[in-house]
Amino acid sequence: MKRQIIKIDEEKCNGCGVCVPNCHEGALQMIDGKARLISDLMCDGLGACIGHCPEGAIEIIEREAQPYDEITVIKEMVTKGKNTVIAHLSHLKDHKEFDFLKQGVKWMQENKSEIKFDVDEVIAIVHNGTKAHNETASVSCGCGGHEEQPKPQHHHAHNQHNHEGGCPGSASKAFTLVQNKSTDFSDDIPSQLTHWPVQMHLINPGANHFQNSDLVLAADCVAFSLGDFHNKFLKGKTLAIACPKLDSNKEVYIDKLVALIDNAKVNTITVVKMEVPCCGGILQMAQIALQNSTRKVPIKSVTVSISGEILSESWV
Repeated sequence: MKRQIIKIDEEKCNGCGVCVPNCHEGALQMIDGKARLISDLMCDGLGACIGHCPEGAIEIIEREAQPYDEITVIKEMVTKGKNTVIAHLSHLKDHKEFDFLKQGVKWMQENKSEIKFDVDEVIAIVHNGTKAHNETASVSCGCGGHEEQPKPQHHHAHNQHNHEGGCPGSASKAFTLVQNKSTDFSDDIPSQLTHWPVQMHLINPGANHFQNSDLVLAADCVAFSLGDFHNKFLKGKTLAIACPKLDSNKEVYIDKLVALIDNAKVNTITVVKMEVPCCGGILQMAQIALQNSTRKVPIKSVTVSISGEILSESWV
């Protein structure tokens, strides 16, 4: 059938991944450094992802495509938790897609016993247009995390040759350093790092130091922005670092995180990321790994500003 569906311009897509968590239906994934539409069945063609692309790489077109299948989508959504389902159903309601909304609600009611959250509560929240008590204003995130993500700024033609990569997070900025006069740097500050290597491509999940440890999964830039990273986050923990924007073969990272959860039996994962939109992918990797694992471990998300402040810290 011919219907509306999204199209991604791969030349414009810079791989920042901001669109992925903002597709409530799970139709987008990052593959080989580009956002890809993985299933016509899961794209409703309403374009919730469009406004979150900083490069204007997503548009709605009309083409031959398999019909959107709400049952396929809602089956996937319920595995991602209550807040993701609320975001998805609210999205359908806002766009007056009441037939799809009824299909999703009916399926959940028929499968209440297999769903891990209160279906009636979700339906009431969507019906009344309210948010769950443990949600933030960023319910539209859809990624399972509860913190509000920075909104990407659209780049215009005059920015295309500034050699900053097109991503909002790569725009040059300068800020005044606030020096804490009470801090004494006369003595060397000892490192809290207890093992090597730390880069995700290089670590061995089977190494003894990871066994039953508390893992810090940090974006590459964090330790340079956060002055007290070692004492505040690394002390007594193991470490893995990655860049969700620039690193290649990130599927390997997910496999290694699954191994750390299931085989090394890490106790907790603390994801420390920068405030820039592109950095959100590192939390998404941890959440995907958790979904693919047989064990369940708590994940804490910490967001650091480019000037080294802790903007948010919460369990997700």
